[in-house]
Amino acid sequence: MITIKEVTTKKEMKQFVTFPFSLYKNNKYWVPPIIKDEIANFDREKNPVFKHATAHFLLAYKNDKIVGRTAAIINTFEVEKQGVKKMRFGWFDVVDDIEVTKALLNKINEIGKKCQLKYIEGPVGFSNLDKVGLLTKGYNHIGTMITWYNHPYYVEHIAKLGFKKEKEYVENYIMISDIDSSNFTRAASLIKRRFKLQEKNFSSSKEIMPYVDEMFQLFNISYAKLSSFVPISKEQITYFKKKFISFINPEYIKFVLDENNKIIAFSIMMPSFSEALQKANGKLFPFGIFHLLKARKKNDTIIAYLIGVHPDFQNKGITAIIFDEFYKTVTKNGIKKLVRTPELADNIAQAQIWKRMKQVNHARRCTYTKPIEY
Repeated sequence: MITIKEVTTKKEMKQFVTFPFSLYKNNKYWVPPIIKDEIANFDREKNPVFKHATAHFLLAYKNDKIVGRTAAIINTFEVEKQGVKKMRFGWFDVVDDIEVTKALLNKINEIGKKCQLKYIEGPVGFSNLDKVGLLTKGYNHIGTMITWYNHPYYVEHIAKLGFKKEKEYVENYIMISDIDSSNFTRAASLIKRRFKLQEKNFSSSKEIMPYVDEMFQLFNISYAKLSSFVPISKEQITYFKKKFISFINPEYIKFVLDENNKIIAFSIMMPSFSEALQKANGKLFPFGIFHLLKARKKNDTIIAYLIGVHPDFQNKGITAIIFDEFYKTVTKNGIKKLVRTPELADNIAQAQIWKRMKQVNHARRCTYTKPIEY
């Protein structure tokens, strides 16, 4: 018999976070989180996302053994302000037993029904800066610190239980040696003169901090038209600033400023921490931190995390300036590969940005949806 229990203690929360470590033990493509950070991410007192969201962390048991987990999430801004009656679920992991998946998703349905919501969608996180989607292609490619990995049977379970594909995301990589820099170098110079723009590069995290609030405000503006977009709050900006910005190699953050020194475009790339996180195996100490710091400074792969352009400057070739600056940095640092994080397959604007690059589609993922049964 399968029972579902909501996490109520610190011990259970640690079990929730560490369950995938046993599920993916010896899997060379799964990238583990740092356990302490993941627990903090789910702490209602520490993560400001809980000012605008509620979550139920669920564990599935069979014969007194944990066999699955998921988080039932309601983004209250989305539901109350945008009128999107969505029951989210994320951090979904199960053994290969469809009855476990069924029990967890039935519980999601029960919570959604109680809250008078209309449909379920997942896997998704609290907001657009969280991980998203079940992997449907690319099981033999190493993941990133900002994507979920899953076994192929997850998709089979979901489909058999009546869930339908909702959104599809693509992940591509680009070999730096395949980039023809002439595609953007000349254009960057012309566009800077035409619109009175200038690039902004950084050599230290301290230099970046005064710009971070403005950057996230631009993120909210530039991504507002995307389906299921939920804006990032001021409290979340402060949280992300403290948690992430200081850890990113400052060379991989690029801004474009107008003549009034306002940010009109930005891009964040990160050194790949995948192998370092695998070596750390969920722990910063005693040696995990050294693996991460080494990856931050010396790496041959970078991850394209975010890129945004103000609507007033979209379709004007502004990204040529960003690509030109990144190309200078990555060639100087010996970067060989650029990996793009999941982007909506129907996001034409993003596709246009990268269209001149020779890309390899190595992974796809989808979210799945089903009406709530009353």
